[in-house]
Amino acid sequence: MTEPFDIAIVGQAGRIGYESALFAATLRRADPAFDGRLIVLEPQPGPNWPDDPRLSDPVRDLLGTLGAEIRPFETPVFGAKYPYGNKIEGLLTLDPDRPFVFFDSDTLVHGALSALPFDFDRPAASMRREGTWPEPELYGPGYAETWRALYDRFGLDFDSSFDLTQPDEYWERYLYFNAGWFFGRSGPAFGRRFLDYATAIRDDPPEEVALQSFDPWLDQVALPLVIHSFGGGRPCPELSGLDGEVTTHYRTLPLLYARERDEAVAAAEGAMSDNRIKKVLKEHEPFKRFILQNKGAKARALFDRTDLPRKEQAIRNRLKANNLWMR
Repeated sequence: MTEPFDIAIVGQAGRIGYESALFAATLRRADPAFDGRLIVLEPQPGPNWPDDPRLSDPVRDLLGTLGAEIRPFETPVFGAKYPYGNKIEGLLTLDPDRPFVFFDSDTLVHGALSALPFDFDRPAASMRREGTWPEPELYGPGYAETWRALYDRFGLDFDSSFDLTQPDEYWERYLYFNAGWFFGRSGPAFGRRFLDYATAIRDDPPEEVALQSFDPWLDQVALPLVIHSFGGGRPCPELSGLDGEVTTHYRTLPLLYARERDEAVAAAEGAMSDNRIKKVLKEHEPFKRFILQNKGAKARALFDRTDLPRKEQAIRNRLKANNLWMR
């Protein structure tokens, strides 16, 4: 049995707040056995937020009805200029003696999350990713030289991170994750190291890395280093339900309907069938149009999910051509 753990997501004004409430609603429907806390990390107003980032009152009230605990956090480092940093700074407010699983808010739960065998002493993260970073220059450092420079910067053993089934200089040989979910033993310990690594990479990158782009990739560049530093790595096969039968990181409603499994669509639509949830979430235009009206069905009919385009951009382009793209 997995030891008790908390789930953490970010919730704030606008789209992410609505997504956090839909996450909470699908969690409660799909996994009533989950007895940990659902903690919604809420950034607070400050110099790094020109607009108030706090949740709207209707979304805040709905999250409370769904049993979520809203936990405020400050953003002295990132804020609006790099909102992906919320998942880093927010971890510092979690309880230090409580294991955690973090999910991006644009995730649906449609299976027994509480039954998965998390090993919190061996952290891991989502492998549902593309080779987005680094982008080696023609005559510059390759994948190995780029990543080695980062491992060396933080005193980490680079060679032990390899997937030896993949060839040299192929991006999948090197530890790289999507930051849509990850887990660890202590939120504050994980978050502090995540913050230290991310700011060091941003402010003083090794020479081999200096020409690479870190926006929006900074969190995904630092994350494998953090996980490796805590003795973690690629997730075990027993966690395949994440990004599979248990959860779906859908990212946008058009992509949900275009490419994700039937269970994920049913989770979103089932949650929205509850009038108390519908009343609040229909104020978010993509939820109203795709879930409550007919745009979702139209988007789904455009694609064969057994034969999807290999690149996400091709899916986006088809949706846009049919006036079915919303963020």
